[in-house]
Amino acid sequence: MLIDTYGRVATDLRVSLTDRCNLRCTYCMPEEGLQWLAKPDLLTDDEIVRLIDIAVRMLGIEEVRFTGGEPLLRPGLVGIVERVAALAPRPQMSLTTNGIGLKRTATALKAAGLDRVNVSLDTLRPEVFKALTRRDRHKDVIEGLEAAHAAGLTPVKINTVLMPSLNEDEAPDLLSWAMERGYELRFIEQMPLDAQHGWKREGMVTAGDILASLRTRFDLTPEDADARGSAPAERWLVNGGPHRVGVIASVTRPFCAACDRTRLTADGQIRTCLFATEETDLRAALRNGAPDEEIARIWKLAMWGKKAGAGLDDPSFVQPDRPMSAIGG
Repeated sequence: MLIDTYGRVATDLRVSLTDRCNLRCTYCMPEEGLQWLAKPDLLTDDEIVRLIDIAVRMLGIEEVRFTGGEPLLRPGLVGIVERVAALAPRPQMSLTTNGIGLKRTATALKAAGLDRVNVSLDTLRPEVFKALTRRDRHKDVIEGLEAAHAAGLTPVKINTVLMPSLNEDEAPDLLSWAMERGYELRFIEQMPLDAQHGWKREGMVTAGDILASLRTRFDLTPEDADARGSAPAERWLVNGGPHRVGVIASVTRPFCAACDRTRLTADGQIRTCLFATEETDLRAALRNGAPDEEIARIWKLAMWGKKAGAGLDDPSFVQPDRPMSAIGG
């Protein structure tokens, strides 16, 4: 079991498969990209599967989310999913993606055992998409969403970040569009995880702003608090249901007290929080021949030291030196 000193138990593992991405979202990385990890520094497919096996067999992990960077850029992704699906106990598996490669991979991922996907889409306007991501790939994302839905990777969830003066007016249109297609929309407050450290709390589009915008067109009823559990998104029934909309307010309404996550970076480091500035190295233990029991012990020790919260409201908060693309969202 992965338990910390505050009694929280981690059952959800986020696995970053690569730090690379084929978009250049303004809230994540600079236009020229980043200095990517060298291939020898990345975990191999076998190492990833072994660590996930240890997590589900010895540490109580029940859910695995594959992230990036952009996980569809990982050549061995389908094989990794297939091997994890064969583990006992079998964890639930999902994927967070920008959607660009889903049209060609959705069917294979479903056949391999993937349960569902989260797709990032911040706008319905191609010109705004190009401004936000610095790439003209809006059509590819839309087609990727359609392919995921058709393949049965459901519920298909859409993650949206609203930015001032770019797409902050689109919340009602995005919700209407998502409901028409059977997608579940979740808005995410912009977080201080950009490589260029340009994030500023003042002026950001908050959960309160998002809900106020949605209520200009929809009636929102809060979902029962018990239904949320440890999920990061607060959810509302839209016009009485059955459709729902979620808001992940990591900055203004932190949910650290219910956190059940542990994170594995693409180069084999354990992070106890998305905003952590410390990491614990599992790759070295793997490559030095440590047995599963020793790796599990190191992982448990790392989780035991997890802090009470992210500390975003603390004036002394220091932004992590790794961008979101390197540690998985």
